[in-house]
Amino acid sequence: MKTSSTSCSLLNSLRFSTAITVSKKSYYHYQATQLRNHNCLSPFPSFSSTFPRNYNFHGKCLHVNPFSAFSSSSGHDSQNPPRDLAVLLEVDGVLVDAYRFGNRQAFNVAFQKLGLDCANWTAPIYTDLLRKSAGDEDRMLVLFFNRIGWPTSVPTNEKKAFVKNVLQEKKNALDEFLASKDAPLRPGVEDFVDDAYNEGIPLIVLTAYGKSGDRIARSVVEKLGSERISKIKIVGNEEVERSLYGQFVLGKGISSGVDEQLATEARKAVSAQKQEIAEEVASMLKLSVDIDTSSPESLDKIVAALRAGAEYAEKPVRNCFLIAGSQSGVAGAQRIGMPCVVMRSR
Repeated sequence: MKTSSTSCSLLNSLRFSTAITVSKKSYYHYQATQLRNHNCLSPFPSFSSTFPRNYNFHGKCLHVNPFSAFSSSSGHDSQNPPRDLAVLLEVDGVLVDAYRFGNRQAFNVAFQKLGLDCANWTAPIYTDLLRKSAGDEDRMLVLFFNRIGWPTSVPTNEKKAFVKNVLQEKKNALDEFLASKDAPLRPGVEDFVDDAYNEGIPLIVLTAYGKSGDRIARSVVEKLGSERISKIKIVGNEEVERSLYGQFVLGKGISSGVDEQLATEARKAVSAQKQEIAEEVASMLKLSVDIDTSSPESLDKIVAALRAGAEYAEKPVRNCFLIAGSQSGVAGAQRIGMPCVVMRSR
């Protein structure tokens, strides 16, 4: 999709230091509903119409309306594209809309492999579960089997293991789908890559994190073709480890900074307090409650990938713009002050 306007004015709109984030509630609203304006994300947005111009700040959270803020630039803007910006792309949900084309089907494949003939998710069932669980796949399965009844072969004390087994089979099926030729790239991805290259804007594709894993993510990137791959930089696990951040911080060569250490300790203290309160409430209600209060290692991995991406782009973090397909990517960008926006499933 081409526009008569240039990218530079929209790229200039990214010159701000406050991280652009999308709230978790808004993100899952994106995932569970369709776009009303089909011109926004129906095809992958063109490079010159991808960056939001109209945004409303509420604290540190940017609420895009949702992506209707994508608009053409006016003709009076500078015609010289900025050279101090870079764009980082996730794979899941951005290069390929896995959760629209494959996630529901992957669940059904998992049900079949496990002999669960009673389980089959139609599109309405999947959408309803997605909405009610806020995207938590464990919760989706629990809600579903609470509704139709659990398999008689699954004892009550083994329900958690059963859910874990289903999710593993689902992941295997989804990975197989993503690596196959049946998983299409989002419409317009190729044009986006070409536009970024022509504008002289570094484009970094992040394969180091995501549910599909580095290997599967790279197989998705290969769908771009060798010519377009030569126009981008791929940052996977090895690239993160070789980056300065990976060598010094992840490798414990240097401290990640007093502020970050203090923030980590503060999070641990808050998490411990949450668990303590939860246990007190559970005791009064005669329930057993266990809250996952650990600081997820996955978030640290995402932060490392984002910093490595900025490093390979040779740009400051604040000058890199993440186009994310997951709430975890948004959380990582928020942690380090990287502007970002979320693509959503149609």
